[in-house]
Amino acid sequence: MNKIFVPPIKCQGIKTKLVPAIINITKTVNYKRWIEPFFGSGVVGFNVRPKIAIFSDSNPHLINFYKSLQNNCITPLIVQSFLEKEGKVLVDSNGEHYYTVRERFNKYSNPLDFLFLNRACFNGMIRFNSKGGFNVPFCRKPNRFAQAYITKIVNQVTNIQSIIHYNDFTFLCQTFDKTLENIETGDLVYCDPPYIGRHVDYFDSWSETDEFKLHDLLTIKNIPFIFSTWHSNEYRKNDYINSLWDNLNIYTKEHFYHVGGSEDNRNPMLEALLTNFTFEKELIEPKVLETYLF
Repeated sequence: MNKIFVPPIKCQGIKTKLVPAIINITKTVNYKRWIEPFFGSGVVGFNVRPKIAIFSDSNPHLINFYKSLQNNCITPLIVQSFLEKEGKVLVDSNGEHYYTVRERFNKYSNPLDFLFLNRACFNGMIRFNSKGGFNVPFCRKPNRFAQAYITKIVNQVTNIQSIIHYNDFTFLCQTFDKTLENIETGDLVYCDPPYIGRHVDYFDSWSETDEFKLHDLLTIKNIPFIFSTWHSNEYRKNDYINSLWDNLNIYTKEHFYHVGGSEDNRNPMLEALLTNFTFEKELIEPKVLETYLF
């Protein structure tokens, strides 16, 4: 039974359900260094667990949080104490303390405040305004940080910190193009950019220009890559797959998103994994049940 470790930071479009397939795809490639220019939650890289990896993202708060785990500025005990203290104030204030923490975070960028906001905001979203301020509203659950929930988060921190300490990981805050300009022979690249043609609420926006730039950077060198995108849903399909990203190998899997504010907006989508190398698709589907360690 495969164990899938879920990171403490939640992100929209997290690839938890695709991790087993991605891991199996990586087993078909000989590589020395894993390159991930859209790090996000880190669920893919942390579960692939390469010996050497470059994890980069344009969101400084994500990178700061995981660097803090790496250098032990944040530990499981620190997280537990912090969430117990702030969680009590949250209950006593009937939820208003959330906005105090949000204001404090937007002023000082404390990674523990980032964790608190990420786990207490609406739908676990990561969204910033034009000035770079975190602006997601409260989830309206003053007792959000009950002891069982704190224990769950602390366990996630423990698991991920252990993975970070065991491997040679470098965390960089930089744009995807800067990361991809430095890829070299022996690398395997995994890209999970914001989905083109979908509503994007990320640290920065994503446009057709970005999609074309990403395509050029990935294809200009003969470096193996895995590319995540959306294939189709009930209403429409991703036309870029058959135009910009044609002639690639493709694996698809249905995924149900829970990001919408109402049930009517929460629909299944067919996810796609594209590669510029061949693999036997029947070997990609996991043959055993996965255990998700949340």
